[in-house]
Amino acid sequence: MGAQKRLIRTICLAAVIASSAANSAFAHETETQEGVASFYSDRFQGAPTASGEPFDQQALTAAHPSLPFGTKVLVTRPDTGQAVEVLINDRGPFIQGRIIDLSKRAAAKLGMIRRGTAPVMVTLLD
Repeated sequence: MGAQKRLIRTICLAAVIASSAANSAFAHETETQEGVASFYSDRFQGAPTASGEPFDQQALTAAHPSLPFGTKVLVTRPDTGQAVEVLINDRGPFIQGRIIDLSKRAAAKLGMIRRGTAPVMVTLLD
């Protein structure tokens, strides 16, 4: 019975690893994503990001669920044509339907401060 349990655990672990690899590869195959952007609350100013650096509302940075830290992306609002280049340094957003969380400075460049969220296209730059 112990060998059977080990076999089942091994199969489950292999499935999880394969699924993670497939999701990671998918994120990097797609050069442009479309969805909704939001921006960080002021309460996160100075808090550590997932990359370890302190969050700065005045930096042109963003959180993305899967892109590697240090990746540069162009975030464009198709409805207005406004665009901003940001550096991924955190994970998130953690709200369904949102694809990127921006610093306040980046959100201001996209003209989305008053509305809070905006439809965007996120394009890999490197």
